[in-house]
Amino acid sequence: MITRTLVRLSAAIEAATGVALIVAPYFVARLLLGAELSGSGIAVARVAGIGLLSLGLACWPTAGNATPSAVRALFAYNLLAALYLGYLRVGGGFVGVLLWPACLLHALLALLLAWRILRGLAES
Repeated sequence: MITRTLVRLSAAIEAATGVALIVAPYFVARLLLGAELSGSGIAVARVAGIGLLSLGLACWPTAGNATPSAVRALFAYNLLAALYLGYLRVGGGFVGVLLWPACLLHALLALLLAWRILRGLAES
């Protein structure tokens, strides 16, 4: 039950972020990075949004169970997203109002998913 809830939460966040990037990439970039997007940046952001929406849909638990591959995929995504968002804030000079909260959320989800992986996905 714990793993399923955690996977649903992470998948829902990624799908919602994907939809936001598809619909309003300039708004997401402003909140997350504190920067404007050019024409090509908008196109790339929308493709990223399609990818995040697809990740969320692909990882959504079916028949009440979270698959080990979904947990691993969401763990990898959240870990790498947390590291990169942290880098953007510390080394990249971006200052969006949601940058630190997004970084911390991804780090927390990565830690919780890692904990479930290490516990062998017990109580899926």
